[in-house]
Amino acid sequence: MKVSMSPPHTATSVRLLVLAVQLVLLVCGSQARDDTKRCKLFSESPTERKVLSLLEPLTNKNFSVATTSGKESYTYQFQVCGDAGKMVGAGLVQIDHTEKESETVLGLYTATQAIGGSDWVMLIYSNGTKYDGHCSKEMRKAIVMISCNRGVEMGKLEVVLEERERDRDCFYLFELDSSAVCPALPSQLSAGSIILIIGFVLLSVYLICGFLYQRLIVGAKGLQQFPNYVFWTQVGNLAADGCNFVCRTQGPEEEPPTYRGVSTEPEEQPEERDDHLLPM
Repeated sequence: MKVSMSPPHTATSVRLLVLAVQLVLLVCGSQARDDTKRCKLFSESPTERKVLSLLEPLTNKNFSVATTSGKESYTYQFQVCGDAGKMVGAGLVQIDHTEKESETVLGLYTATQAIGGSDWVMLIYSNGTKYDGHCSKEMRKAIVMISCNRGVEMGKLEVVLEERERDRDCFYLFELDSSAVCPALPSQLSAGSIILIIGFVLLSVYLICGFLYQRLIVGAKGLQQFPNYVFWTQVGNLAADGCNFVCRTQGPEEEPPTYRGVSTEPEEQPEERDDHLLPM
């Protein structure tokens, strides 16, 4: 009984191929996940969830901005549906550098609202740390205005204002530019351009596949590697024959009538014979 063993290099190639396929599937799976689902909406709705999905390219990114006003120095950190500070669930925090790096939660991504427009998204984080003496000691709220900017994938976070000189509904307002919230551009290709592109692709596939078939399967060399070489060499003659058939519709040419001069001599008339009319 004969036992066939596969060569070692073949088994190694198979293992490498399987490993490469698994790696591709892993990468595709990680890219396909929706990290914006970590945001918990006050009232779950398909509309707000669709608006949040626009911010998927901004997830797992940490945005920060530092501000200084007199003796006060703060750093604000923000994440889209992610932990921006030490506290789990904090989407936007304020770090006070004048008080031993104390951290104040401005809003939780577990209490999110998402409002979308034609080229902007307003992300609202609520249920932050309560005010000590402002705004009736209500919980802080942060609003991040994300505007369309096609030239910037992820812009810088900017502090606009802190509204706390009121009894209720105080908030922190931030701005951020990103191309993620820009509307899709309409296609600039006309029907003719699309047809030309399709034709070019089909022609390329025909030439490449035909060349490989002639080269590897048939074993052709030189110009014979060109697919349907004999046919294409006769295209000129076939086109000429077709043009001749379509354009020339009178059939074979006839000789034009020649000019005959007028004779001055009277033409001989054939002699009339009436012998057959005489009685026998």
